[in-house]
Amino acid sequence: MPYESELSVAKEAVRKASLLCSAAQSGLVDAEKHDKADKSPVTVADYGAQALVLSTLAQAFPADPAVGEEDSSDLRKTENADLFSRVVEYAQKVDSALDADSILAAIDRGNHSGGAQGRFWTLDPIDGTKGFLRGEQYAVALALIEKGEVVLGVLGCPNLPVDPRSPDSEKGCILYAVKGQGAFQAPLSDISAAIAISTDSVTDPDKAVFCESVESGHTAHGRSAAITSALGTSVEPFRMDSQCKYAAVSRGQASVYLRLPTRPGYEEKIWDHAAGYIVLLEAGGRISDTFGKELDFSLGQTLKNNKGIVATSPAVFETVVKAVISSAK
Repeated sequence: MPYESELSVAKEAVRKASLLCSAAQSGLVDAEKHDKADKSPVTVADYGAQALVLSTLAQAFPADPAVGEEDSSDLRKTENADLFSRVVEYAQKVDSALDADSILAAIDRGNHSGGAQGRFWTLDPIDGTKGFLRGEQYAVALALIEKGEVVLGVLGCPNLPVDPRSPDSEKGCILYAVKGQGAFQAPLSDISAAIAISTDSVTDPDKAVFCESVESGHTAHGRSAAITSALGTSVEPFRMDSQCKYAAVSRGQASVYLRLPTRPGYEEKIWDHAAGYIVLLEAGGRISDTFGKELDFSLGQTLKNNKGIVATSPAVFETVVKAVISSAK
């Protein structure tokens, strides 16, 4: 099967990173996090997960570059020595072969510019850091892009219940997809125990379950409410952080995920969407930006030709896109 070795390595890399994140989340203290220059939070788990994933990929595919969300510049500062020592500690608990220098080098493998040529990986080591800090949903999101097209994606969701119908079921699952091969989910406790997943079969938008970001800075909640009202949706929307929203739609837990622009000029990052995008498509879903345009992953590190996200199960896609476009007028 195409990409068999890439998928095997990617699943194991995401599994290891998810273990690190779970361990860090359970006992996170103030000394294990700080704010980057753009005021967004970053933790020992963000750095450690990126080091684990990119070092694993480097061993298996040394010629493949990567686009990662983090870099090591803050970790190299003297005032962050304690933070860095904790990154090393967490990473070595999962992979004892990593030392301080190899961790820094692995993190900085994520400096590729992206684009339409060749192939590269893109990684968000913790998508939904604010959710992670609240003890809620987050995802380790890894995707492979070839010639500007997403061909493989893996989502590690350590806090997501394995059974979407039972919030109290075992938590921690991995979702993955390869172009043309369908979408699958397995428990993080046994990633070999995979089952196929698919979107729901809802045809009437007023019965569709909507999900959206918790953070108002990530999506326009007021506009979203107006859209659901216009569609006559009777089901209360739910909010969760990260690409777990793609997981929810991909496995039929929700019908619609809206990410509506909150400020002019903002460009979505490819690592925030690539893995969830391919999982959703292979699960039978449909996705575009808020103007109905296909997402273009060939333009570097951002989706600069797109604005926002509309991701749905197939039967309601056209109706939802029309409602989203109308809401912008």
